[in-house]
Amino acid sequence: MKLILAQGNPGKDYSTTRHNIGFMAVDTLASKQGVTLSPKPKFHADVAELNIAGEKVLLVKPTTFYNETGQSARSLVDFYKLDTASDVLVIHDDLALPLGKIRIREKGSDAGNNGIKSLNAHLGPNYNRIRIGIENELRGRMGDMNFVLGHFSKDEAATLEKTIIPKTIELIELFCAGKLETTSHSLEK
Repeated sequence: MKLILAQGNPGKDYSTTRHNIGFMAVDTLASKQGVTLSPKPKFHADVAELNIAGEKVLLVKPTTFYNETGQSARSLVDFYKLDTASDVLVIHDDLALPLGKIRIREKGSDAGNNGIKSLNAHLGPNYNRIRIGIENELRGRMGDMNFVLGHFSKDEAATLEKTIIPKTIELIELFCAGKLETTSHSLEK
């Protein structure tokens, strides 16, 4: 079994913010696969089950806020007896990467990301990550909190839909098939 955990904040007000790019990818994959995420209060998450590449997969959107997603991850890992190093993939935004850049890592520090800090506190640092760049020229004009909670521009939203989200889904599918390689991807905008 594979656990695909998206970072994001619950609620309509946050649905199109930069911090919710992980939720956007999981929502798009769920729609593509014809499944619906349902509330699972014992996991503090909305969850959908499906099969990808012959592997049972859980798509997860924690219902905690972004900075507390480790609680949800820990409850799922314990319940399903998952190995974090091989069975868990986290999808999250990354301020250090420009929009259009995706980086895959097998483990690592939180690099100042409070959601990853929560996951590392609950799971340790050894789990796979797809880090999706969100940085642009606006970041220097506002604080990080306002930037990550800001909404994508119309052009950025088009880039997400056309290239970034499809590439992220492709990478999730590779992870489920056991073929995801640690690397960086630069996408044309």
